[in-house]
Amino acid sequence: MMKKGVKIGIAAGLAAIAVGGGTIAIVASGVLNKTPEYDFTVSYDGIATAKTIKDVAVHDPSIIEEDGTYYIFGSHMAAASSTDMLNWKVIGNGYSGKNKVFTDLKNYDSGEFDYAGNKASLNPTEDGEPHVWAPDVIYNKAQGLYYMYYCTSSNWNTSDIVYATSEHIDGPYEWQGTLIYSGFTVDTIEATNVLDYVDKETAIDAYTKKAGYEYNYKEYPNAIDPTVFYDADGKMWMVYGSWSGGIFLLEIDESTGQVIHPEADPDNNVDPYFGKRLLGGGHTSIEAPYILYDENAGYYYLYVAYGELTRDGGYQIRVFRSKTVDGDYVDMNGAYPNIGDANAFYGLKLSGNYYLPSLEMGYKATGHCSAMIDEDGKRYICYHTRFDMQSETHTPRVKQYFINEEGWPCMLPYYTDGETISDTGYDNENLVGRYYVINQGTGIDSEVAEPVILYLNDDGTVVGEDIEGSWKVTDGSCYVHIIYDDKEYSGVFCQMKDEAGTDVMTFTAVGSNESIWGVKYTELGE
Repeated sequence: MMKKGVKIGIAAGLAAIAVGGGTIAIVASGVLNKTPEYDFTVSYDGIATAKTIKDVAVHDPSIIEEDGTYYIFGSHMAAASSTDMLNWKVIGNGYSGKNKVFTDLKNYDSGEFDYAGNKASLNPTEDGEPHVWAPDVIYNKAQGLYYMYYCTSSNWNTSDIVYATSEHIDGPYEWQGTLIYSGFTVDTIEATNVLDYVDKETAIDAYTKKAGYEYNYKEYPNAIDPTVFYDADGKMWMVYGSWSGGIFLLEIDESTGQVIHPEADPDNNVDPYFGKRLLGGGHTSIEAPYILYDENAGYYYLYVAYGELTRDGGYQIRVFRSKTVDGDYVDMNGAYPNIGDANAFYGLKLSGNYYLPSLEMGYKATGHCSAMIDEDGKRYICYHTRFDMQSETHTPRVKQYFINEEGWPCMLPYYTDGETISDTGYDNENLVGRYYVINQGTGIDSEVAEPVILYLNDDGTVVGEDIEGSWKVTDGSCYVHIIYDDKEYSGVFCQMKDEAGTDVMTFTAVGSNESIWGVKYTELGE
């Protein structure tokens, strides 16, 4: 089987690359003893590919760590645990009482499905079964309890955000109440809590009148995809939203776990019920918001997903940042999407569809991420991915990321496997050489980024087919700046393992809202 330009596997311990059925030897300096070739074909025969790990099917994974164990919670009440962020063990799945993480979700008397997702609800699903999406778990420091925020839905915008509590991270969680509703009409608004915060005439005029007394979804959110976090001052916040009116922010009362509704401030996009709109609107694709405050970087980072979540839907991870918790959240161009904007032009794209050396198949629809910083200061992004095959099979992946010299996240090419970046950098001989490089651009489509060959030469030049540029490392560090195609990318070098377990030198860098990843196979110096 032969395929041009993709999936290069390297047997562990071999300093050679299989090319067109033959091999090219690599010396320790990283310089090839062959004239550079750019039109390359790779043979799969006899080459190591991805090592076996234990996968689980957790969609929209939200990651949290306790005492050295990592937990992910996802849609349809799936949950799993791991001690290495590679191999996962299912601890719960589904809506029945057999799921030990949650109380019996089919007990409709509990109240969490009174509005959405129940045969007796105002907007029942076609099959009458509950739909539970995107739970997020946080430890409430004031109460000493774990809080789970999640949503129940019956269609694309009739949803509500509810919450549950537990004394233990792995449950069982018990439903406590409903916080925010969406998808209501002039006839159903009284079934929500909206009128507790906005007088009826004002609410009907704002939320339904512009849409013919149906829900004004282009300006107001779908109450879905909640995540809760602490800011630099110890206050709790909830960010939420999917498509519809965009991404919104509300403060949480730590003493109760419930929403604090703000004063109306139209000039600053603050609604008294839904909170502050941060990004999006006009029913363009944007969902799965996750905010993480990074004390060392000095920024709040807002991660979102664009595209549709199917294999060919262009699903992907974007990131914005702000110095303050309530924004403005901007991209590398200092901009962000507002109502009706074409969102592909906004946000640093961290991951989408791609092939890389050692992968058995391409990764597709990498999205709906969460993020964490561990006790050692390592930063991780957890997301789900589909694959370049004829199914919607999905599984979680966790990658380490770094903050570049300009304060932007740069995600490593491969899933985390215990790698640690050098504090003082690497010898130049370990950096120069032939790299398989991908650039995922900023598109929202089904195209898969495939590698091209770039050489990082000892004289600081970058050479590829019809490509000339330069690269430079900041002295005594892993920081690198790479220039080619009239764009500058800033990032880091990191030695790690590919997904076949082979040692590789990699770089990850960002610029112009794009991410580039490079992978070099060579024997590294001691």
